[in-house]
Amino acid sequence: MSNPTIGIIGGSGLYDMAELTDREERVISTPFGDPSGPYVVATLRGKRVAFLARHGAGHRISPSELNFRANIYGFKVLGVERILSASAVGSLKEAYRPLDIVVPDQFFDRTQGRLSTFFGRGIVAHVGFAHPVCGDLATMAGDCAEAVGARVHRGGTYVNMEGPQFSTLAESRLYRQWGMDVIGMTNLQEAKLAREAEICYATLALVTDYDCWHPDHDTVTVELIIANLTTNALTAQRTIAAAVEQLGPTRTCACKDALATAIITRPDHVPESVKQELAPIIGKYVR
Repeated sequence: MSNPTIGIIGGSGLYDMAELTDREERVISTPFGDPSGPYVVATLRGKRVAFLARHGAGHRISPSELNFRANIYGFKVLGVERILSASAVGSLKEAYRPLDIVVPDQFFDRTQGRLSTFFGRGIVAHVGFAHPVCGDLATMAGDCAEAVGARVHRGGTYVNMEGPQFSTLAESRLYRQWGMDVIGMTNLQEAKLAREAEICYATLALVTDYDCWHPDHDTVTVELIIANLTTNALTAQRTIAAAVEQLGPTRTCACKDALATAIITRPDHVPESVKQELAPIIGKYVR
């Protein structure tokens, strides 16, 4: 069978997809350590995809412990060109209700020193990140979410906090004053690394709660989130399956050439060991 060109990252509540058939597990070793688990390479609506449960089997990896570099590198090795992710978020706006889907187009970083680049160790690259989400993929994700009956909000800013604790009331109020839209713990690093790997990236932000700013949600509990996750996961599965079915074989967006003018280091100055380790990512530019 052909290699997968579409990757799916399942977040909290989305640990598998019922429609996946012809499954096989692929264990990928990377220069950055182990991914969250084996990739499930399977068929979805007639196309080969690679599915990865972000937090591992049994949800055992916290957001701060995730090996984002290994996860995205593994997708690149498999041949993935597009990644659709799903993740649970809290809403920072009254209009974005629990069980709604937000397709953000911006991120704001509130993490603390997470590793979110493949570069360094003798090679420097600065990719453009003004528009961190693939517009083409995000548009299709929004269209498909609406088609399956979800209440969808297109665009908006995802605040990526560190966690694993939820926000303080002061933080939540501040993010609202800043005009932020949803808050989560995982997506920004994935988007940065996908861009460096020239992989299109878009996310379905699945609203589970109003975060602690809301008078009716001043205490966000795991029980509340899990109850909404169950419903959200079903909607996300239908949305992702519909998007996979509609995706064409050719990309016309700028994501596919993100490194073309980003690598600054002269090829003859890049250590050979780094060239070999990053070959799946930089091979067409640095030999």
